[in-house]
Amino acid sequence: MKKIIVIFISLAVLALAAWRLVRTPAPKAINFDAAATTPNPGAATSSYAAALKTYVDDQGMVNYSALQANRAQLDAFAASVGRLDPKVYEGWGEPGKIAFLINAYNALTLEAILANYPIKPSVTGAMLYPKNSIRQIPGVWDRLEFQLLGKAATLDDIEHQMLRKQFNEPRIHMALVCASIGCPTLRNEPYVAERLSEQLDDQTRKFVSNPLKFRIDRQARVVHLSLIFKWYGGDFVRSFSTDKFAGHSDAERASLNHLSALLEPADREFLEKAKFKIEYLDYDWSLNEQVERTENQ
Repeated sequence: MKKIIVIFISLAVLALAAWRLVRTPAPKAINFDAAATTPNPGAATSSYAAALKTYVDDQGMVNYSALQANRAQLDAFAASVGRLDPKVYEGWGEPGKIAFLINAYNALTLEAILANYPIKPSVTGAMLYPKNSIRQIPGVWDRLEFQLLGKAATLDDIEHQMLRKQFNEPRIHMALVCASIGCPTLRNEPYVAERLSEQLDDQTRKFVSNPLKFRIDRQARVVHLSLIFKWYGGDFVRSFSTDKFAGHSDAERASLNHLSALLEPADREFLEKAKFKIEYLDYDWSLNEQVERTENQ
């Protein structure tokens, strides 16, 4: 009986903590009025490029502490995406629009982290996710608003209502970075229209070379995929649909078709000829922070 009471009390405490987490108000908006001037799109992208090169290493890890102390370049770019004339945006070709939106998403994600850095975990959040995770920030994707093209927009708006809805480019999932280890690598250069396809393929190569995100166990006949392909595999069907990889869903076959083209020949041959099952890897929600810069893990 005592054991049942203890379990009941524990569940009640967890439920209360979860309720408090849900009820915790998220900041409604982040504005960049402090940026004295908003440069033209080219100059703003150059500012963003300088911030990335300075504070993001080759592994995509961010020195958030230093970036927070020296954020003028990032803020200038964030201000510019908010004030860009929609007519200018509409005049760009599809690669230019996609590159702009990817850059906006990744830059504004950095801003969301800086606004809450160092991240303070909630009681329930600390039980579910790493203490320094972006998931400790209430409403970070669906309630926290920024200015984009003169209107309020959330990170979810950029990803789901603009990039996924308006364009057939599933490789965005190899470029959008939610400030977590499980995400694709944060590139330390902006995406640009002229090299967008090349950059996205390079992102995929980096992704499949990381055994924490993709690996093949030939002995067990298991292909381990990132949960990104479970969440968004359907986005790859239109561009990468195939009859190969029999025994798997349309979304899985399309995902594998995209990945296999960028694998080593031996790995590609295994995927195309062997029978295997797919297992999805655990997603690491830890902050993509440079380890040597981190004081509290």
